[in-house]
Amino acid sequence: MNTPSPPPAPDPVKTAQAQTDSNVKTATTQQQLNMVDQTNPYGSQKYTQTGTWADGTPRFSMETTFSPEEQAKQQQQWEFDKLTNQLGINQTKKLTGLLDTPFKLDNAATEGRLMELGRKRLDPILAERSAALETKLYNQGVQPGTEAWDRAMRENSQATNDAYNSLLLGGRSQAASELVAERNQPINEITALMSGGQVNQPQFGNTPQAGVANTDVAGITQQAYDNSLIPWKQQVAQKQAMMGGLFSLGGAALGGWARGGFGGL
Repeated sequence: MNTPSPPPAPDPVKTAQAQTDSNVKTATTQQQLNMVDQTNPYGSQKYTQTGTWADGTPRFSMETTFSPEEQAKQQQQWEFDKLTNQLGINQTKKLTGLLDTPFKLDNAATEGRLMELGRKRLDPILAERSAALETKLYNQGVQPGTEAWDRAMRENSQATNDAYNSLLLGGRSQAASELVAERNQPINEITALMSGGQVNQPQFGNTPQAGVANTDVAGITQQAYDNSLIPWKQQVAQKQAMMGGLFSLGGAALGGWARGGFGGL
């Protein structure tokens, strides 16, 4: 009786390929489940299969489309950008000469103008203050040429100088700020033109993500092979038991024959 042959073992290359094919199919299914088309008042988002990759898996593209109202706004924005950009470019060309000239504050001219304005405002006030001081000194019995008179006049003269110094310092700072603002104004206008307004892109919500578990093809294949070995192992065990029984019977017969034969001698 021949010993039965075991079932052929699975081909590891074919098993690996089958597992890979199953994984790819699972991933493709999961991707397709999660590619949900969406539409809202601002536009729509749709997925379309455009072909396949080299390995045969599907290839998709996503297209976002404005609603008619948002598309009209976008057209207006493009037109506005075109006009303001051109206007900004034209204004920028005019800045070449301005920016080529270093910023400079003419101190002499500025101080001359400030002193001119100061004399119109400060001189009458300072004159009234000096006259009031002299009247006060006379009323107090302080006469010109005395130490008290000279000291009061020095203090009054110092206050006059302080008033003009404050005018010059504050006036120069203001003049510098005005010149800087005048220099920056066209630049700020160009920057505002170039920034323009923006149209918001449609925003879509997150879709629920579906999950698909991979099939354990390799494990199932191995389990099927292990299961197929069970009948074969049973057949082998049965044959071994049968052969063991036959050997036992043959040994007993030979032993009895030997004992009978020797006794007749």
